Amino acid sequence: MAKTALCLLLASVLLAGCGEKIEEFGGPTMGSHYSLKYLAGEGSPEPAALKAEVENLLTQVDQQMSTWRSDSELSEFNRLPAGSCRVMPDAVLTLVRAGEQLSRDSDGAFDLTVSPLLELWGFGPQSRGERVPTVDEIAAVQANVGHRHVRIDGQQLCKSAAVHLDFNSIAAGYTVDLIAARLAERGVSSYLLDVTGEIRAAGHKPDGSPWRIAIEAPRDDQQVAQKVLELDGLGVSTSGDYRNYFERDGQRYSHTIDPKTGAPITHRLAAVTVVDSSTLRADGLSTLLMVLGPEHGFAYAEQAGIAAFFVTRTDKGFATRATPAFERRFGEGVKP
Repeated sequence: MAKTALCLLLASVLLAGCGEKIEEFGGPTMGSHYSLKYLAGEGSPEPAALKAEVENLLTQVDQQMSTWRSDSELSEFNRLPAGSCRVMPDAVLTLVRAGEQLSRDSDGAFDLTVSPLLELWGFGPQSRGERVPTVDEIAAVQANVGHRHVRIDGQQLCKSAAVHLDFNSIAAGYTVDLIAARLAERGVSSYLLDVTGEIRAAGHKPDGSPWRIAIEAPRDDQQVAQKVLELDGLGVSTSGDYRNYFERDGQRYSHTIDPKTGAPITHRLAAVTVVDSSTLRADGLSTLLMVLGPEHGFAYAEQAGIAAFFVTRTDKGFATRATPAFERRFGEGVKP
């Protein structure tokens, strides 16, 4: 359930009255990168101090939730045998609850326990390379997949089977919201924040214009803006299968795994973008809709009032479709 990055529209530093200007910084995180642009004025924190605070939060999330480092608290939980419990940080329990809710709402299309299936198909951090497993191999792994095997008991997280949790489908969105809350505490109300492609913006630039981001067209060869959105107080997440996949014998295998089949999705949905007041929720929903596909996913999003933009492969290229909630919020958007 890896994520597909959004394409940020880069803006030059603008100057305005009262000493306001755009400060920016960024760096590596979670195997990718983060960036922050914010409107600085009198009383705003110094960029170096704010960067230190942001990177401390990023380090904290990595230490708690990374599946790429063996000493993270999540990795230690994953190594426990069936029937075990472990005291976990509030942040981890928050994401487990969020994942359980998304799983219930989608009848299992979203699942934080599919990590062993990702490994089996060659997409996980411990995989031995891309491969097409047998039906029996898939069935054996699926025995330890499902939120029914995980429960929260007070401050403890417990497992009834040898499940492995993977927060890649919601951790970055959670981290964006976590940093946004810290920015609010520090008096920063206008910013554009990107953590591994999960984006949130609030306020305006010095000239009063809104922050803009571009939804990236699903192309392997280059980044092309397909639709430009103006954001204020919203999080955006895009999931897609057009970069992380492999082919065997003419068959394309996406990194997005359907928990019910234990195999990569086979429908024609190339990418889906979700906009929500919660970046965590947008992050999870984009994965959920990607699993459900162009028809079931669109029907789900329409019924739930989700602002989503779908890009589907057709015999003639790509077709786009927006939910009513997306159209009400953005209309045609801004021309790239």
